[in-house]
Amino acid sequence: MVVLLGSLLLLTEVLLIIRAADFLAIDRPVPAPRQSVDDGQPSRPPATVADTPWRGRARKIAQDLIAPPQLDPAQIERAEPRPPLSDLGLAAPAGMRMPKDWSAVLLYQPVATSSATFESMGRTVAISGVQGIDPDTTCLFRGVAWPCGQRARATFNSWLRGRALKCVVPPYVDRFAIAAPCNLGKQDVGAWLVSNGWATALPSGIYGKAEAVAKDAEMGIFGPPQ
Repeated sequence: MVVLLGSLLLLTEVLLIIRAADFLAIDRPVPAPRQSVDDGQPSRPPATVADTPWRGRARKIAQDLIAPPQLDPAQIERAEPRPPLSDLGLAAPAGMRMPKDWSAVLLYQPVATSSATFESMGRTVAISGVQGIDPDTTCLFRGVAWPCGQRARATFNSWLRGRALKCVVPPYVDRFAIAAPCNLGKQDVGAWLVSNGWATALPSGIYGKAEAVAKDAEMGIFGPPQ
């Protein structure tokens, strides 16, 4: 009887030890499987995605069709610019209604910077509806060249004589040039410049007839050296 009880106790202890070993195995880290290494061959690092054969090895197809062809610069011809998609980017025609918050103001002591642009009171204003003559422009009259751009600016300054111009401009001082209609007294500045040949009319302006008269009379830049 004593032997039987001792055997049962020994069996119970063995079962408890096996059960405890099963619980401890759950928290035990699993060792990484060993890789068989051949002593005669050097070990290789594990392959990555970047080392795959198809990475960075694009096959070139039809290079003669895809590559840009060799062009002779002498055979390149400049194409005309396309017309605007809408009228939003075009210059505003002269005589159009200005915004309601714009009013006619007097600009004192104007100084001409070209035949149709002047500076006054911190503003740079271009006469609307006309194309001024750059001071560096040279005109040709019957085979004789003369500095018509400098003459046009000097004539505009001489006509202004520092008198105030009334122009329709925005109510704030802008550091950029702005096109605006201006009057000197009751005289339209744009009409005076074009009719005397010191500016040309814009296609969208109202001074086309005045330019035709100046050309026929050979006035200003259309005439002899002055």
